This record gives sequence, C-alpha cells and structure tokens, in this order.
Amino acid sequence: MAEARRAAVLGSPIAHSLSPVLHRAAYRELGLGHWSYDRFEVDEAALPAFVDGLDASWAGLSLTMPLKRAVIPLLDEVTVTAASVEAVNTVVFTADGRRVGDNTDIPGMIAAMRERGVEKVESAAVLGAGATASSALAALSLVCTGPVTAYVRSAIRAQEMRGWGERLGVDVRTADWAEAARAFDAPLVIATTPAGTTDALAAAVPDAPGTLFDVLYDPWPTPVATAWAAHGGAVVGGLDLLVHQAVLQVEQMTGRAPAPLSAMREAGERALGAR
Repeated sequence: MAEARRAAVLGSPIAHSLSPVLHRAAYRELGLGHWSYDRFEVDEAALPAFVDGLDASWAGLSLTMPLKRAVIPLLDEVTVTAASVEAVNTVVFTADGRRVGDNTDIPGMIAAMRERGVEKVESAAVLGAGATASSALAALSLVCTGPVTAYVRSAIRAQEMRGWGERLGVDVRTADWAEAARAFDAPLVIATTPAGTTDALAAAVPDAPGTLFDVLYDPWPTPVATAWAAHGGAVVGGLDLLVHQAVLQVEQMTGRAPAPLSAMREAGERALGAR
C-alpha cells in the first residue's frame, strides 16, 4: 500500500475555500487514494510553527490571504514568477526536504483568459490595487501590448501600482476610482476587488463590451458579470482562475500531469451550486 501523502490550503479566513473540493476531485480522477487535502485556519503569526511542524508525509501547501507574502522568509527557494510579485500561493516540499515557493495565480490567469480566446490585447484596465491586482499586472505583461489603466482609491495605491508596472515592464497609468466606469471601454477589464465593490458599476456596462475577468467566484455571477454577459461580452470568472491555478498546483505537488481540469471544474461548480 502506498504511503499517505498530504496537502492543504492555509489562510485566514479559510472556511469558504473551494481548494479542498478541487484537489480532492483531482486525486479521485488520478487514482491517488492515498492522498488527502485539508484546510487549516492559519494566520501570519501561526504560520512559522505550522510549517515547521510538518512531517515527511506532506507534499505541498496552497496559500491564500494573508499568507502569500508572509511565507516567503520560510522558504528555501522562490520561483522567478513568485518573486516578480512577491507573492507565493504554492509551496512544494521536495524529496530532499526543501521548501519551494511558486505562484500559480499568474499562469492560471493567463490560462483562464486563453480558454476564452484572449491571447493578446492592445490595452487593458484593472479595478483595484491589492495583491491580486499585482498578479493581474504580471499576467498582463504577457498578454497586453499597450497601456494598462488601474482604477484605485488613493494616491498611495496609485503609486504602488505604477511601481509594480515599472517592475513588471507594464505601462501602468492610474485613475481615481470615481472614474471606474471608464474602465469598461477597454478591450479587457480585470476586476480584482472584494465582493460588492463593483456592483454599482453594472449600469455602466457598454452595449458592445470586450472581455471581463472578474476574480470573484462567490457570490457568482456578480452584477457586473451579469450585465456584461447580457450585453454580449465575454466573461471569465473567479472559478476559472481558481481551477486553472489549482491544476498547476496538483501537477506540481503530485508530479502527475495533466491534472483533470474538467473534473475539477465540475466539482467546483457543484460545490458552489450547493451553497
């Protein structure tokens, strides 16, 4: 009988996470009955002790907020992708005991957009300026050939986004959140804000919109996503991102590829439908 292998998602809050549903679906499809995937409520203060307490049965960790930057000092190696945005959402424990941090959100975003036919755009808009927004800029560095306008709430956030743009090689321009409805004129709009933040903008969706990438998955669809689809625009949702980044995590942690994208997506849709 194969030795038990473990993985989990950590964060705070964590009860809402769909990661266990997606990873367990992958294990079933891949015939990995000796693998388990759990969730643990862990904040920044508790993270070092948690990681240090893991034994050799552990294959990897998924990390959500507020741990994506807090974990970096605990790692032996960080990939170029993760270092580019100073955010790690995946930790793999190697056979020789090393801790390697990666960021699957960025390639997951690119894969989710490609699935909806978005390969290249001449310009884009980003709503918000948090950690997900910096990952969005990293993805746009490979997708957008022209300027990206970030709509933010403060001068400090604007400065941060321009700084990320310089670091990632993206021509980032910033605008005040009061002008956020103008974002919808861009061929690609990535909304990275918390639930409810963009609801008031739904009435501003134009008659012939481009592509909306809204990173939320619960509640779904958002009012903006609903209006976008009603006007004939393409919509990429948070579940698309979650599944694509989880596919990459499963492949890295288990060493099995390709991970079962369709089975994972179906499991996520069922879980969301039951909420």
